[in-house]
Amino acid sequence: MELRQLSLFKAVAEELHFGRAAIKMNIAQPALSNHVMALEKELGCPLFIRSTRRVELTRAGETFYDRAVRILSEMELTAELTRAAGGSRIRQIKIGTVYPATMGMLPVFLGKIARKFPDVRIHITSGNTGDIIRGLETGQINLGFIRPVENIGSLRFFSVAHERYLLAVAESNPLAARDEISIEDLRDQKIIAFNRQNLSFTERYFNEKFEGYDLAKNIAYSCDDTYSLVSLVSAGLGIGFAPEWTTDIPNRTFVLKKVRGIDFKIGLGIAWSKEDPTACRDDMVEIAKSLVRRG
Repeated sequence: MELRQLSLFKAVAEELHFGRAAIKMNIAQPALSNHVMALEKELGCPLFIRSTRRVELTRAGETFYDRAVRILSEMELTAELTRAAGGSRIRQIKIGTVYPATMGMLPVFLGKIARKFPDVRIHITSGNTGDIIRGLETGQINLGFIRPVENIGSLRFFSVAHERYLLAVAESNPLAARDEISIEDLRDQKIIAFNRQNLSFTERYFNEKFEGYDLAKNIAYSCDDTYSLVSLVSAGLGIGFAPEWTTDIPNRTFVLKKVRGIDFKIGLGIAWSKEDPTACRDDMVEIAKSLVRRG
């Protein structure tokens, strides 16, 4: 069993398509199929269920994929550690980010990184906080912009900012003309809330807040992302709490209003593994600390 075979298997497992995996790995499809079949023969079990319409991992394939990812990440980490010990420069930085960070924090960070390391290749993936943490743990991601977490094991988190959420109201809603809005003014309003496939930090936060203010029963619509939320608000279907950056959306037909007695803020910061030589460089930490915003 060779590392090249593991890399080829991983590509097929992630694409679930031999043709796309072959293009991704720059190899002829028949050769790729032969490598996978050789792996299956060596392991004594099928790794994929193949049909004319789709490719799926078997249970054994899922187990092998998890181990293959860890092995390949460990080899990559070993190479990075060796380069770091030998004084080599950083060659690539892999960043994972939750969507809110892409609107302000991430571009600033990338600008600083580009000036500090002009020859470094940067790869960015998006996901939720849980996905990014798993990437940090397996070495697939060097730095993650995520919601707050505790320092557990090798995981380290540094708080950078708090994102403030204000009440989004359609311009046609009478509340838009109010100078002051109270919690009581929300009692007869339909609320649009976040409801993602995997319970996110933001969704949990607002679920708790709505329960605390006895507003959970007002939730009439739910959506996966901020753009969908403000679209529903703009259509006059209800009100919702949206981050301040939505004021920069062009041609918007909603306004953001403060609600007396409510101050919704959600933390955002940078995470890394203390065992990752790329993320643990002193200059990386200093660049992260320079992003701190108060408030």
